[in-house]
Amino acid sequence: MQTLNATLKSKGKFSLNWSYLNAIANGVSAIDLGALALRNLHDARQFVREYGFDLDQPAAPRLIRQAHAEAVEFICQTFLTPEQAALIPAEVRAPDDPLQLLVYASLRGQQVDLRRMWACAVLKVMHGIFYIDNNLKLRHFHAIRSQVFGSLDEVIRSDGERYFLTDGEICLPLLHYDRKNNKGRNSILLKLLQKAAYLAADIFDHLGVRLVFATRFECLLALRALQRAHLLSVTNVDAGRTRNTLLDLEAAKQIFNKYRSRIAASDDYPVELLRQMDAELAEQAQPLTRCDNPHSGSGYNSVQVTVRKMIHVQQPDAAPEQDYDVGFFFEYEIQLMDADSYQRSLTGPASHDAYKKRQVDTARTRVFGRELLRVLDQHSPAS
Repeated sequence: MQTLNATLKSKGKFSLNWSYLNAIANGVSAIDLGALALRNLHDARQFVREYGFDLDQPAAPRLIRQAHAEAVEFICQTFLTPEQAALIPAEVRAPDDPLQLLVYASLRGQQVDLRRMWACAVLKVMHGIFYIDNNLKLRHFHAIRSQVFGSLDEVIRSDGERYFLTDGEICLPLLHYDRKNNKGRNSILLKLLQKAAYLAADIFDHLGVRLVFATRFECLLALRALQRAHLLSVTNVDAGRTRNTLLDLEAAKQIFNKYRSRIAASDDYPVELLRQMDAELAEQAQPLTRCDNPHSGSGYNSVQVTVRKMIHVQQPDAAPEQDYDVGFFFEYEIQLMDADSYQRSLTGPASHDAYKKRQVDTARTRVFGRELLRVLDQHSPAS
């Protein structure tokens, strides 16, 4: 047995990396770090091993090189002009060994600071790519999509020309029905990079639907239909991610009770009555401004519900006594809008293009950091 003796002797200068230890102890996001704390390639190899890559397996170096190439391309295409992209040091853009970037990202000093900042930027994006490639839910995405939309297809029907939401009793006509079948790889990466929690948080809108009705009261009735069809319940809704900037339910309750008997007595679909109710709601409703997404523009109104669904996938190596498919929860979004809110979302601050630009600006700032951004601003067309 090896003899161990207590000691504080160190081969080099005995010191503490305060900023790095602060990040570990106090929960600073990796994307907000300006440097790592590795001394050499030996440290880098140990870091990569604990990260999850066995470098003795031939596939591991190849996967790391692929992620590096994708990260550099993503940065150049998403965040930089051609003139700014030319500033990436050659040893960062095309290193002999991508592990060297971990050492570059740890070295401070006037001669290496710029290289450190570029290495950090590339490594942050590589971290996001590794998350995407090793997310088990994304690997089962075909089964997830099939099961999520299988449930939705039971309540969203079409007569060949229009879509309707029905719980088997009431039937609400849709002006627009949008299905998000899969969030693109670059969109997932961009969203991960701009999130405060970085990779600790899931992306909740890989899949989802947007249901647009003529009036806000139809959005309220749509909630009822989805609840009666059991797609929405208090047990499968992520309460922390519910966003309602569309319906003041207290005001809506009073107006609905006022008109309920007339709705029940209507032989035809009472769209004009619903519009009249909407007009009264607009006069009585209190402004709804709760929104935890800093990139949502002013004037964007919707009811956005994140739904948990248990997904079942086959497990080839299951134990003989296990006679039930493996299950895990996947979250998808159902978004409800009225026609006016939908039209506002197509242009101006509430539009998707404006939203995407705000996302890019946030991610760019977090990936590069303030120091590197100042360098890049000197090479921007406006400078």
